[in-house]
Amino acid sequence: MADETLLDKVHDLSDLELAALICFVAQEHCIIDTEPDALDDLVQELELVASKVFGLSHAVIDCSEQTSLDDFAHAILSVESVPTRSNSPVRTRSDYFLHTPAFTSISRSPISDTFADNKTIANVIIAKNLDEAPRQVQIQALELMRTKRIYTRTSVQNAPKRFLFIALLAGGDGPRLTKHLNDYMFISHFHDPEDGFPNLEDIYDDGSSISSVVKKSPIQEPDTLDATISAADIDHLTELSHHTTVSVEVKQYQQNIISFLRLHRAVAGGISAPATKHFDKLTRCLAPLHDLSYATPSLVDLAARKVYLHRVQIVKAEKERSMQWGSDLDAVATLLEGIGAEDVIEDVLGTAGAETPL
Repeated sequence: MADETLLDKVHDLSDLELAALICFVAQEHCIIDTEPDALDDLVQELELVASKVFGLSHAVIDCSEQTSLDDFAHAILSVESVPTRSNSPVRTRSDYFLHTPAFTSISRSPISDTFADNKTIANVIIAKNLDEAPRQVQIQALELMRTKRIYTRTSVQNAPKRFLFIALLAGGDGPRLTKHLNDYMFISHFHDPEDGFPNLEDIYDDGSSISSVVKKSPIQEPDTLDATISAADIDHLTELSHHTTVSVEVKQYQQNIISFLRLHRAVAGGISAPATKHFDKLTRCLAPLHDLSYATPSLVDLAARKVYLHRVQIVKAEKERSMQWGSDLDAVATLLEGIGAEDVIEDVLGTAGAETPL
């Protein structure tokens, strides 16, 4: 069981901070959605979450159709803490990456050749509009998450132990990333702008600028001592999640939800084996956050909403299975009109809920 101090800190977290914490505990990655107009504010809020709440370095890449592999690799690399600079003039780094306006990261100052190799992957990578990036960039992002390393022409850069990749998207429903990248994402969460941006609002209330808080100089390390959630806290919650008990009845309830999702007439796909693995993993991770050593049906419901929201693919009317038996196309199209992933999940939970274990 988590101690009271840690639980109090967890309960004080915002929805975005809690989503990040869950991913750190599970050692997975996530998708965060919001309204298009709030996307820039959400980027700044997530930067503050990384630096203030977890005391970690971060990098932001603003993706578009023009984003190249070089842009992506350059944006996620930051400069490590290095010795005192020499008296040689500061000049532009002479590596092969190009400086373009398509990305930003925590260190943009030019550095001398002496420090050209002092690069490391940031702890938290925020990929804005990743769904707009070319396929090869999305594949590179998947490879980074899977192997926790990225190759340059001169070296291999390894991701830090505490590593989180956030795909930041604007609106929409269902799968929007390439198939395997989408399936690799642990959870998805929609942040309603009306829920606010607490860290960003605190900065503005204090009269500070966002850049003075989230931007780090090339020789500065993140201040982990002032972090709200420490590495020890995350490790403790991870250990507790490994010991979460899932009864036979709760496991059967999980399997019922998976079966009903696969058989739902509006679902074309997305209920994959990796999704099932993530479903079970999230259920176990949620238990210690609620001061429980076992999984409950309510935690299973919550896990289903977060794991399958970005995975459920809505079938096209002409592909709906009843069309094989002579259903009217217009009638099926009317039935499916307006149905999204969230509607399907709620329908399944309502159906499976009739057999919820007590």
